[in-house]
Amino acid sequence: MTLASYHDGLLLDLDGTVWSGGVAIEHAVEAINASGLPAMYVTNNASRSAKDVAEMLRAIDLHAGEEDVLTSAMAAVNMAERYLEKGDAVYVVGAPSLRQLVQDSGYRVVDSADDAPKVVLHGHNSDTGWRELSEAALSLQRGAKYLATNLDTSLPMERGLMVGNGSMVAAVTSATGVVPEAAGKPEPAMFTQAAKSRGMQTPLAVGDRLDTDIAGGVAAGMPALHVLTGVSGPYALLQAPPEHRPTYIAADMRGLSEPTEALAPGAQEGFEARIDGSAIVLSGGNPGASSLAALRTALDVAWRQPEPPADVREESDAAAVAVAKWW
Repeated sequence: MTLASYHDGLLLDLDGTVWSGGVAIEHAVEAINASGLPAMYVTNNASRSAKDVAEMLRAIDLHAGEEDVLTSAMAAVNMAERYLEKGDAVYVVGAPSLRQLVQDSGYRVVDSADDAPKVVLHGHNSDTGWRELSEAALSLQRGAKYLATNLDTSLPMERGLMVGNGSMVAAVTSATGVVPEAAGKPEPAMFTQAAKSRGMQTPLAVGDRLDTDIAGGVAAGMPALHVLTGVSGPYALLQAPPEHRPTYIAADMRGLSEPTEALAPGAQEGFEARIDGSAIVLSGGNPGASSLAALRTALDVAWRQPEPPADVREESDAAAVAVAKWW
């Protein structure tokens, strides 16, 4: 049976999983539509509104409405309710859509630390600069609570990995010593909220980043599919701590139509793996064996060790060819 057949819905990351810079990743749209499963798009990118995200998804031929999108901005505003009363002042570092979301929730968006904001809400905006970060720092020094939509240090775009919200947050933390609460992945709340909103009982979390997408699915107690189309590659998988380890690994979203046993870590296509000191030794391999089969074989052994392997050593031509493709 295929992976999709075991689940009643998909909780999909966007950047690096479905698209890169708004351009569909190869095979993603076709695989999602062919799965026949309802999808919720759960994204740490707080720079766009749910409405705008849904419009972008429809533009690449995915069936999505505003109600099918959950952003970390939405989760962060929900988190802010713990610290705010209606009408309270909030300093927003982020996109216009985040400011609007804060206003629509009944809070007063201010533009200066001199307005005594009770909360600094920090989301991604490509136009954020020194002034905005400095006003945030001043607000925190005067007692404001620090909340972040997400802590992704990088953002996959068409040209490569750009600076993410977490890197901007790090600048404020460096200046103030204040570490924010984060609303987005890897916290499990977004996953459970998204599944509940669509009545999913057996959802599959899907993403490209181990420390957010996969860690969030694991924290929520959900099976997780990791696709190698974005941030975290084979060596990150080998080094992954238990809380970052996916249930399944696929090259891309076509993994939804593959058998589950082919996607899980284990010896595949004639490869064998063993531990030798601090290294994983990979050998064997059938003619034409895939690099992904080699990876799943190595992971099966690596993840059984108390410490991640420091190195990978190949002891066959097929292993050498496969590992060379991991870069």
